[in-house]
Amino acid sequence: MANTYKAIATVTVGSGGAASIDFQNIASTYTDISINLSARVDAANGVAQIYFNNSTASDKLWRRLYGDGSSAVSDNSNGTSSYVRPIGINRSDQTASTFGNMSIYIPNYASSSTYKSVSVDGVNENNATFAEAAFAAGLWQSNSAITRVTIIPSSGNFVQYSTATLYGIKNS
Repeated sequence: MANTYKAIATVTVGSGGAASIDFQNIASTYTDISINLSARVDAANGVAQIYFNNSTASDKLWRRLYGDGSSAVSDNSNGTSSYVRPIGINRSDQTASTFGNMSIYIPNYASSSTYKSVSVDGVNENNATFAEAAFAAGLWQSNSAITRVTIIPSSGNFVQYSTATLYGIKNS
């Protein structure tokens, strides 16, 4: 169990929305980092895509398990993705003013000698028959320390009041 769990930065989207949520210049003083995201997009579809250090190289692996109340599905990237794709986020065609939530956990993010793993779990809130819960695991095949994490919706923009908080975690 971590001895410290400290909020480093928070981004709250203002009026007019935002194309991304971006945490830059992440200090290497922690053991792990975590991001809690509460978000909604202004498009009829949208999946949060996670990028590290502004890299668009196809060097990310991910596997996702998700269910929508009537079926369960698994998909993956087979190592050809430029991002980690965790879960759909609340969209414009879902219940107004509802936000999906996810937690992104990246252990050993500051290491310069190992690939970086990431785990994501989240839920898509909706007051109708459709809702989605998902878990994803990913791997960035790079030895670079993570100093930047950017979350971009696959379509549309994050709406006002979408919020993400970056936490630093120390084990000693």
